Amino acid sequence: MTGIDKITARIESDARKEAEAILSEADEKCEKIRAEYEKLAQEEYWKLIRAGVKDCEARVRLLGSTAAMEAKKSILSMKQEMVARAFVRAEELTLSRPEDEYAGFLAHHAAKAAVTGTEEIILNSRDKTGYGRKVVKLANDILNKKGIPGKLTLSEETRPIAGGVILRQGGIETNCSIEALIEMYRNELAAPVAHVLFES
Repeated sequence: MTGIDKITARIESDARKEAEAILSEADEKCEKIRAEYEKLAQEEYWKLIRAGVKDCEARVRLLGSTAAMEAKKSILSMKQEMVARAFVRAEELTLSRPEDEYAGFLAHHAAKAAVTGTEEIILNSRDKTGYGRKVVKLANDILNKKGIPGKLTLSEETRPIAGGVILRQGGIETNCSIEALIEMYRNELAAPVAHVLFES
């Protein structure tokens, strides 16, 4: 081997060693970069997972509170419906009382609403035919006992009311129909009725 061959071989050997060192360093740098990016990717992955979990939890809470609110609204609506039905049932029971009780009920309200004792009692056509005279007599008896001269009279006129009485003195009327009485007491009695229906 000549001197030039030795020099060339040495240059090749040095170049190979340098290339290997450069490749080794590049591999280390690549591995380091890959590891860093893998770490960043893992961090981003878990960050997205945590954000997704939080979002799901928030949605579940929102859906839960919305469902709870809707359930409360449904329950409230059902309770209001039941209270309304209770008032309808009260009207039905009042109208289906035995004759003497119902006539006494009408007379009581007529006497209670009377101011002068000379008012006209207006009934619906069924009550006028069935109980009219009896109601007038009972109401006048109640007034007489209270010290008010009982001179109530039965009107020739009838009204399309479910039941109850309307008293008229000249142009002034006092509505004691079943519908008006129930409406008048509805606000006052709604809470006790609800208590009886739902708390007992």
